[in-house]
Amino acid sequence: MEVKAISKGPDKKKDDQLVNEAITAEKVLLISEDGEQLGIHSRVDALKIAEERGYDLVCVAPGAKTPVCKLLDYSKFRYEQQRRAREARKKQHIIAIKEIRLSPNIDNHDFQTKARNARKFLTDGNKVKVTLRFRGRTIVHSHLAKPLFERFAEGLADVSNIETQPVMDGRSMLMMLAPIIEKKK
Repeated sequence: MEVKAISKGPDKKKDDQLVNEAITAEKVLLISEDGEQLGIHSRVDALKIAEERGYDLVCVAPGAKTPVCKLLDYSKFRYEQQRRAREARKKQHIIAIKEIRLSPNIDNHDFQTKARNARKFLTDGNKVKVTLRFRGRTIVHSHLAKPLFERFAEGLADVSNIETQPVMDGRSMLMMLAPIIEKKK
């Protein structure tokens, strides 16, 4: 049995950007380092022009009918792309859901501690899921849960909004609090 090596085409850079000899199109639309269109050139001519000017030929729009290639310093271009990607990642904020568990017969001091923790989570920008779990026969006293949730929400009204009203879910009652987002001027 004979095994053939399968050619995967020209080598691409790690980030799949077509650069210099990796460009396979016969004709390319060439853009100068200043952003000025130099017209349609053959790949060989474009590579010569890039070499004469001391730049790399980078394909910025390979999917176009005539691929668009630009003369630029590839290492500097890649550095700028990575820097922009890092900045974009910094600006992203993932909102986590933190859970606070209460019981129907919670003591006042414990209640205040749970409220203080919830306030910290909300000021950090996280949502808070408040769960009141009924264990054993305490489900008989489910009417005590609503006032407890109302008191909890009122204590945090300055930093949160009620996203979902208290609702029974099996043997527990749930309420979601979302942080109040201040608009930046």
